[in-house]
Formats: sequence, C-alpha cells, structure tokens
Amino acid sequence: VPVPLSTGEPDAATLARAAEETAGTLLAPAAPHRLADVVPAPQQVQPDPTADWALPAEAVIVSSADPAALAVAEQLAQLLRPATGYPLPVTDATTPEPAGGIALVLDDSADLGAEGYSADLGAEGYSADLGAEGYSADLGAEGYHVDIATDGVRITAATAAGLFYGVQTLRQLLPAAIESPSPVTERWALPGGAITDAPRFPYRGAMLDVARHFFAVEDVLRVVDHLARYKLNHLHLHLTDDQGWRIAVDSWPKLTTVGGTTEVGGGPGGHYTKADYQRIVSYAAARHITVVPEIDLPGHTNSALVAYPELAPDKIAPPPYTGIEVGFSYVDPADERTYDFVADVLGEVAALTPGPWLHIGGDEAFKVNGEVYTGFVERVQRIVADLGKTVVGWHQLAPAAHLDGRVLQWWGTNGEDPTTVDAVRRGARLIVSPGNHAYLDMKYAPDTPIGHDWAGLIDVRKAYDWDPGTHVADVPAEAVLGVEAPLWTESVTSLADIELLLLPRLPAIAELGWSTRATHNWADFRDRLAGQGPRWTTAGITFHRAPEIPWRTAPTIPTQRNLPQTHTATP
Repeated sequence: VPVPLSTGEPDAATLARAAEETAGTLLAPAAPHRLADVVPAPQQVQPDPTADWALPAEAVIVSSADPAALAVAEQLAQLLRPATGYPLPVTDATTPEPAGGIALVLDDSADLGAEGYSADLGAEGYSADLGAEGYSADLGAEGYHVDIATDGVRITAATAAGLFYGVQTLRQLLPAAIESPSPVTERWALPGGAITDAPRFPYRGAMLDVARHFFAVEDVLRVVDHLARYKLNHLHLHLTDDQGWRIAVDSWPKLTTVGGTTEVGGGPGGHYTKADYQRIVSYAAARHITVVPEIDLPGHTNSALVAYPELAPDKIAPPPYTGIEVGFSYVDPADERTYDFVADVLGEVAALTPGPWLHIGGDEAFKVNGEVYTGFVERVQRIVADLGKTVVGWHQLAPAAHLDGRVLQWWGTNGEDPTTVDAVRRGARLIVSPGNHAYLDMKYAPDTPIGHDWAGLIDVRKAYDWDPGTHVADVPAEAVLGVEAPLWTESVTSLADIELLLLPRLPAIAELGWSTRATHNWADFRDRLAGQGPRWTTAGITFHRAPEIPWRTAPTIPTQRNLPQTHTATP
C-alpha cells in the first residue's frame, strides 16, 4: 500500500532507502504481470512480449468525438490521474490514434481485424468461433478489443459500454498502485498484446437489500463502483420489506414518513427521496449499470401496512416489525384499494427508472395461496406491462399466466424445479441466483462474524464452481438471461460489512456471467483473484481474506512527495 513517510524533513538514511526503492521500481521489468491477469477472464488473449508499453507523463487520451465515448475517456482519465499525478488531457479526433498515449475508438463497422481475424460473437456475445488466429469482427453491444503496442493503447468497441468494459480491463493490467488515491512513483507498465472480449450473458447483476438495514446514497454508489469494476451491468435494489419502506411515493407519503422509520434491530431506518434515487440511477447509468427497483408484493409488506392499515386484510395497523422472520404479512388481494396502491407505487417508481425492468417480488407470501396468489400476480403483471416495463419476480411467480417478456429470478437450492421449467416452456426467461451458490449473505465459514447459513456455507470456490447456463435442470441455456448475486442485510449494518460479504465472491459471480464456459478453471481463477487483493488494499476496500486464495502482498510504494527531490513529480 502506498504509505506516506514522515511529513518532517527526511534524514539521509530515509532518502537513501527511498531512492533505492524507487530505482528498483523504475528498473523493474516493464510488465511484471500477465496480459491474462484479468477478472472476469477475457474470451481471447494474445500476448506479445515485444510490445510492452509504459504510460508516459505526457500521455494524451484521444477519443472518438461521440459524447458517450468522450465520457468514457474522461472516466479513464479520472481513474488514472490520482495515482499517476499525470494531467492526461482528453481530446477527440475523427480517427483516434494512440500516438504514444491511449485511444478510445467507437467502431461499429464490424471489421476490427487488422490481422484478418474473424469470428462472430453475436448480438450479445453469447458464443464465438474465434478460429485459429483471431478475434471477433462483431463484438456485439458490450464487447471490446484492447491492443497494447509500442505506440500506445487502443481500445475499440461498437458502443460506449464496450469501451467502458475495455477501460476496466486496462485498469487491471496496470500495477496495483494505480488504485492509490494520491500520487505514487511507479513505472505504469502494461504487458503487450491483444485482448478480445464480450459477455456470455446480457444480464449480470448483484442485489443490495436496503430494506432490512438502510444504507445511505454514498454507500450504494460505492457498491455501484464494485459492480462496474467487474463488468456487472445491473444493480437490483430491494427497496421494500417488512422492516422498512425506502423509496418516496408522493401519492402515498406515509410509506416513508411512517413505514421508512424502522429497520432490523430497531435502528432509525431511512429512505431515499426521489432526488436520491435519481442520483443512484444516474451514477449507475454513467457506469453502464441499469438499476432494477423491487417493490415486494403481496408479502413482505408490514411497513406498508403500518403506514396504511386500509391495505391490511383486517384493516388494522400491525405493529412495526424489526425482526427477521418472513411470511406473515400481505396486502389484501380482495380489495380494489390494494390495486390502486400498486398502480400508484409502481407508476411513480417506473417514472423514475429509465431501465426496462420492474421487480415485483412475489416470494414468501405464505398466507396468500393458490388461485388468490396467481390472480394477484397476474393483475400486477398487467399493471407493469401497462407502464411499458418488463416484469421481473422471484420464481414463486412461475404458476401465474405468462406475460410477454416475463423474467423469473430463481433462488432455489435444488436444481430440480418442474414448476419453473413449465414457466420457461410458456416463455419465461430466468435470472439465476441459487441460494447455495450466489447468495452473498451466506457465511464463508462457520466463524464468519456476520451472515447466515440456511443455504449452507459459501466459500469462494462454491461461489465459482457452478454453471448458470445448466444449473436449473431442463431449462435450456438460451432461456437463461443471466446471473445475479443477492446480498440480504439482516445482519449487515455498515459499508464494511457489505464489502466483507461481497468480496472476494462478487468477482466469482461476475466471471460466471461474463466469461465463456471454456475459460472456467478454478486454479486459474484463484490465481487471478489473488492479484485483486493488493488493488483492494490500496483502494481502502474491505474484503475477506479467504484462506483458499493465495493472496499477494500489496507493495509499499513511496509517495511522490516523500521521494528525494530528483524523483519528485509535480503534485
């Protein structure tokens, strides 16, 4: 970790040590890490040891003139400036060239192969025929190509999202010190060669439960950053539950003023104003992440019933709930006022959400059974469709009639599920979130200080060693929209808790969602994951030092302001 030395005048021995360390760094091999040391694993890597390159202080970032491409170029500059101390100006050009720096090129011409490479990754990058030589002529909506050569770096993609993912790869190819929030002395070397990449699944996400415990906007934005780092593109926010209602609804204001004031354990709760929520949505969108809001219905609604007892079956307000049991609450499916409530709430949330999805929950409504439950779900599905959104719900929605585009989020622990299979046959697609592999609130080991174990213990290998495309028996791979890692927060009370449970398992789930099955290899993954530890440490990110991972030690690098004068860069 870059640790500042004394702020006082250094003595001769300190200066000598600093000079020796700096010389060792500057004389080190150009690229001490491999081109393949990336998480998630790229589809194709072609190293070129003769083309290693180091970022010079005078480098310029040149982008295609498209505003979205320029935005990614500026994000790249913002990632690199703190640690390097370099100005890294951003400019645009009709035909961007590295010219000793970095070029971001938007190119939808479907001919990216300077070496005559050929392949077709498809519209969503599901499959590839990479051939004997090559890389893709069609990178799809999220694919990218990175070329590192002696004249600089070129990132090429058909969309700004692809450029953004290429930037995340570039970030990981730089030394771990690039994560420092202040300038350090380092030779910012990159291994030469080419990477061609595109995702396996179009939906790659994580869920944060902000209902059991409330988390401030800044905490949510930090989670967005973690998702972006590993090319996840959806953030599912579990906004309502028995313990608290977290999103403002103008037409039903007591949902937050009354229902939002509690949380597990009796804390103060909290909620997001519409401006807060829009800030999260905008921040995520700038990182090519779609927010998926969940309003859980008809169960998990005690906080709504406390605020509006007219929604309760007996029309009596229940007491506020701060425990962790489930299945006892539900809105009255026989009262038309309930559907006014659902339409108002979903309408206001939909208006704030540019993404296509509205998640309506549907799980653990134990007191709403059979035809009453399916009738409720079918009516709510139609409300969602009338709002121009696509309905998502937990897999308990499966028995309800199919609605075009419907997505079920499967969270079982047994891959045999005939009811879900039937829903898929009727047209449903799946987001796969098996509780015993992808639920990040499960403990790593018996002594993990927070978390649960009802679905078993989930160490990093268990989070990694499964296949979303085949996990649910008799569901064809083409019906799997993607994968999501939920984090429920009954025992999670701080950002540090969130990070402890997310990392290092989140990158494992991210690799399942992004990388082709052909790249899946536990021994290789654990070594690549080990290299992420120094990056997290340098960035001040909390993580669990899982014993099955051979973690690397973060280097101690002198800060620029504490080096001898001959090695000091301009602050």
